[in-house]
Amino acid sequence: MTSQELNELRSEAEENRGPGHEIEPLLYQRWSPRSIGTDMTEEDLEALFEAARWAPSSYNNQSWRFIYATHEDSEFEDFVDLMGDFNTEWAGKAFALVVIASKTTFDHNGEESITHSFDTGAAWQNLALEATRRGLVAHGMQGFDYSKAREKLSIPEEFDVEAMIAIGSKEDEEDVDEDAQVEPNGRKSLDEIRSKGSFDF
Repeated sequence: MTSQELNELRSEAEENRGPGHEIEPLLYQRWSPRSIGTDMTEEDLEALFEAARWAPSSYNNQSWRFIYATHEDSEFEDFVDLMGDFNTEWAGKAFALVVIASKTTFDHNGEESITHSFDTGAAWQNLALEATRRGLVAHGMQGFDYSKAREKLSIPEEFDVEAMIAIGSKEDEEDVDEDAQVEPNGRKSLDEIRSKGSFDF
């Protein structure tokens, strides 16, 4: 992807979003289009997993696991088969489909990890931001069969199935059905998400 194409991708977010304070632009340039394609490489994908690897976690447990297949793998259809019809229509065109699981116990003592989902969310955010930096799409989903994913992908009981991700190149919005087209959306105000001293919303 050329720098011009990358700037055009990020400008889609900036046209619809304006932070109230000065922050790293990558944070609000990240969004989740459904216009997705296969114009990326396995090396790009590995870089996204590398970004996820450096997320913080309680006791450095690194609870996250990413189970994936690319569109060139025979297992890809197994991942497509996990999704509902709506997500299959657009996410089935991705370069890779990923299921995220998180280990519910600590490696060092086997005790319950209360923050395993929280920590795994940080790893997903790292992956999503690195995708945006590279001009790629990383779209998180809950619209799939969690029980089927556990069974088909042989995910052990000590892991929770957290979410699914479609990863690929950014394509034209016209490449997806009209009801699947999206644009970068806004966010709640700070007053709606933070309260000083006590829970006051």
